[in-house]
Amino acid sequence: MPDGRRWGEDVTVQPGWQRVGRAAVQAVENPTFWAPLLAAGAMQIGGWDHRVSSWARRNTPVFRSETNALSWSNDLRSASVIVNWATVLLAPSGPVDEDWFIDKLKGGAVNLVAAESAIEFTAGLQHLTQRERPNGAGDTSMPSDHTATSAVYTSLAARNLELSGLDPGELMAADIGLGALTVATGWARVEAGYHFPSDTLVGASIGSFFGNFFTDAFLAPAGINNPGTSMHLKPLPGGAELVLQLNF
Repeated sequence: MPDGRRWGEDVTVQPGWQRVGRAAVQAVENPTFWAPLLAAGAMQIGGWDHRVSSWARRNTPVFRSETNALSWSNDLRSASVIVNWATVLLAPSGPVDEDWFIDKLKGGAVNLVAAESAIEFTAGLQHLTQRERPNGAGDTSMPSDHTATSAVYTSLAARNLELSGLDPGELMAADIGLGALTVATGWARVEAGYHFPSDTLVGASIGSFFGNFFTDAFLAPAGINNPGTSMHLKPLPGGAELVLQLNF
């Protein structure tokens, strides 16, 4: 990598509470975590969550039928998983030798634990919320497992590419493409009638948190901050100031 380190070399299972706390804060401050949550809340105003769901199921503007949308949601989720593991294999870990395999196994393990944690967390929330699906096929609508799975894997892929040292232009293009993959997965679930828009937005938020948290806490070299955009709430006399920060 640009700093001379190998991807996966710095994996730790004892990051310390300070690093864990910092990783959690950075994951929460990332717009890919809080922006979907705000949007999910806004969807509850005026019944837009149900109205958009009904319109999407009735018109299926992107996938042309609920059956196609269901099939595409599965394919897009699978594509997110494949893309992530491709970035694991392609991330620079030096010559292909014993150390290369060890570093890939360590980094891959972090990615796998992050993804499984997001999926299990989502399943737990589904049982707690017991929200009925728009099409009536069960009560595990909130949050969307497909979207959470896509989001955690695309978030991990984005961070793997970031640690690989892509230049800002390439990284931005990759982020846009990976984000589009998750958005498409979520929208396919809406058109298929299996989720309300807010379900997919919350799922995207969950996936983002776990992907970024596990990367910063266990995979990235110590002291590496997550670049991009962050949000800070700064207390002021008589109120507060919301600061949007661009990190380069």
